[in-house]
Amino acid sequence: MSKPKGFFVTATDTEVGKTVVAAGLVAALRLAGHSVGVMKPIATGGVRRREGLMSEDAEFLAHVADAPEPMRVIAPVVLAEPLAPTVAARRAGLKIDLDLVWRAFDEIVAAHDVVVVEGIGGLLCPILDREFRVADLAARMGLPLVIVARPNLGTINHTLLTVEAARSRGLKMAGVIINGLDADK
Repeated sequence: MSKPKGFFVTATDTEVGKTVVAAGLVAALRLAGHSVGVMKPIATGGVRRREGLMSEDAEFLAHVADAPEPMRVIAPVVLAEPLAPTVAARRAGLKIDLDLVWRAFDEIVAAHDVVVVEGIGGLLCPILDREFRVADLAARMGLPLVIVARPNLGTINHTLLTVEAARSRGLKMAGVIINGLDADK
C-alpha cells in the first residue's frame, strides 16, 4: 500500500479544539473534491449508545465527512472514562487492541484518497504503556501532524515542546493552528 495522504491532528494539551480543527480540515478537503476518510483511533469519555460506547468526537467527524464506514471502524477503541487511555483501559479491566486500530486505518485509507485522523491528548500521552504513545501511533500512520494549540499564557512553550517531541521522533509537521483566538486579547 502506498503512503496515505492526509493529516494527523494532535495538540499541545487536551480540550484545545482538535475535533473542530479536524472537522475544518475535512470540510476544506471535501470542498476541494477529495474523498475524505476520518478516524478517531482511540477515544476516552465514550457515551453509551444503542450500539455500545461511542465517541462524540468521532460521530461529529463522521457527520462532517459523510463517512460511509461504521463507527466501529472510525473509532475502533472507545473507553468510558475521560482519562488517559492507559488509565481508562486499566480501570475498565481492558487492554487496548492496536490490531483493531491498524485494520480500521487500513480500511479507511483504502476507501479514500485523503484521511484525517484525530489523536487523543498530546503527542506524549501514553496509549499502551510508557513505551507506546500518541507519537508512535502518528508515526505508524505516516501522516504529517497538524498541532492545535490554545492562545493562553504558556502556549509558546507548550507548542515548542510538542514540535521538539515530534522532530525528535522524525515526525513530519504540516503546521500549527492556534485555536480559539479572542480579538479582545
